[in-house]
Amino acid sequence: MDIRTAVLADIPALCSLLDQLFAQEAEFSPDRAAQERGLSEIIRNATTGEILVACEFGRIIGMVNLLYTVSTALGAPVALLEDMVVDTAARDRGLGTQLLEAAIATAKSRGCRRITLLTDADNADAQRFYARQGFARSSMIPLRLPL
Repeated sequence: MDIRTAVLADIPALCSLLDQLFAQEAEFSPDRAAQERGLSEIIRNATTGEILVACEFGRIIGMVNLLYTVSTALGAPVALLEDMVVDTAARDRGLGTQLLEAAIATAKSRGCRRITLLTDADNADAQRFYARQGFARSSMIPLRLPL
């Protein structure tokens, strides 16, 4: 498996992965036009973030999205990890762990001092996966305001 930064030509494959992810998430549903806009914005603007893709035999089989901001509490860059997904046909082979390790290394190389992520409250498998990688629950809770 090879892990690299996504390029614009990857967007159709990334949308297919997002279809799988959003089909299992409680708050989101697939929207191809929105996904294409969001992916394009991230890929075109390295200061916004970056998308890492896992490839096997030239085919994208996984992705993870890092978005960057600055924490005033830490006085340093931090990352928001989003859209972590491995194709259902390629799961249970350690690819997710490799992809997440690459994302952590990438965030560290950009000077990030923290990575934050959200997962569905009832997704115990994802919570165990992230806990094995050192992620811990925060005492803070997410609140959203749709605009």
